[in-house]
Amino acid sequence: MSIFVENNIILLLPEIFLSILCLSLILYGVFVEANEGKGLIRNMVFLSIISLVCTFLLVILEPAIPSIGLFQGIVSGDELTRFGKELVLIGSIATLLIGERAFEENKHFEYIILFLFSIASMLVMISSYNLLTLYMTIEVQSLCFYVLAASKNENEFSVEAGIKYFLLGVLASGILLLGFTFLYGLTGTINMGEMNILFTGYNNSNELTFAIVLIAIALLFKISAAPFHMWAPDVYEGAPLVITAFFSIVPKVAYLVLFLRFLVSTCYEIDWISVVLFSSAISMVIGSFAALSQKKIKRMLAFSSVGHIGYILMGACTGSIEGMQSMLLYLVTYVITTICLFSILLALRNSFGSIHYIHDFSGLAYKNPLLAIATALCLFSLAGIPPLAGFVSKFFLFFSAMSSSLYVLAFLGVLTSCVSCFYAIRIIKIMYFEKPNNLVDLSYGFTQSQAIVLGASLFFIVFFFFYPEPLFLWTHDIALNLID
Repeated sequence: MSIFVENNIILLLPEIFLSILCLSLILYGVFVEANEGKGLIRNMVFLSIISLVCTFLLVILEPAIPSIGLFQGIVSGDELTRFGKELVLIGSIATLLIGERAFEENKHFEYIILFLFSIASMLVMISSYNLLTLYMTIEVQSLCFYVLAASKNENEFSVEAGIKYFLLGVLASGILLLGFTFLYGLTGTINMGEMNILFTGYNNSNELTFAIVLIAIALLFKISAAPFHMWAPDVYEGAPLVITAFFSIVPKVAYLVLFLRFLVSTCYEIDWISVVLFSSAISMVIGSFAALSQKKIKRMLAFSSVGHIGYILMGACTGSIEGMQSMLLYLVTYVITTICLFSILLALRNSFGSIHYIHDFSGLAYKNPLLAIATALCLFSLAGIPPLAGFVSKFFLFFSAMSSSLYVLAFLGVLTSCVSCFYAIRIIKIMYFEKPNNLVDLSYGFTQSQAIVLGASLFFIVFFFFYPEPLFLWTHDIALNLID
């Protein structure tokens, strides 16, 4: 039975299926474009959504096999893997639905292919139980992101974003590879399961701690945690809005799942917690206070995401089941709230295209009261104001930190949450109390898919408080399996 499980191709069926469809869509796009076919981008987006939905169904149907994978443990298929894949696919499908019109305006189907290849690489990355496979998938995903960040090549800010992301990303990849090299040299294995056995009851050494710190720094860079967040504001601002939405939602899920698996499941006995504690604290402070002074929406959201990463890392610092559960719960609510907010941003237009400045929201309540209410609910949820979904996840996160005696970190989290309320209230004040800005043109409106995504995400934000049990039970089961 064990031989059958270790060589069960079903564990990689979603990734194989999506990769084959990516190659098929390349041939389809080249053939149709050569024949000057109209509606190519719309068809590509539609086929991509269908492909991701089918991949999502395959992930749901695949078996959950704790700590056992394909080809002698190269790939894992446990509950954490399934959670990460499902959330990545939900975020990717939502991004395509709300960004369909933005992809059509780009007029290059190749970017949709890169979008799908990055998703396929993230799915393999989440499943990886081997350092070599892990590094290769990170590099494939990163290469796709470098091109996507610079996809608006007629815009100098987009090109600058791609170059900055590439240079700093290469540096982070080098640090990650150096950490993996040290780890392999010290343990003689690249399998995470074998490392977990070797590190049980292990006394820390300077060399091993150095290797783990290098890997932690590289992963903290990937999730834009302070003080390794310097790339995020510029890349978010320079990239097209739909790509910024993708960067804000999907990669963070993949890397945080990887972060949990590697540092908690594999290297739990090693003294790495001080690095994450420092990063969590400084991320909350920098993210909250830096967002206050921003005038551009995407830069404000970039610093806001840095702050939210700080909250999520607080759960990892606890090392308890409740902490891991709160981390996963916060990740779900953050992803859905961010989807809701970007579905609104992608629908708003001014005479120059997508809105860029916070003051473009001026008078939105007079032009479209329902849209203003939806925006306010999203911002309040991100700030953690009751009784919305963001409040539930933050309350549980702070409670788990207090239970683990992280009183200073919990106090800092409450303080920075209060600060984050100010920039949320500032936008609401602009919407309701400032004169309408004639540059905002709501006649562009919502597509049907944007309206569906907005409605579904708003429903979750508003009503999660009244029935949180299913998500609580799901995340608790995952955390329980992870700690065990």
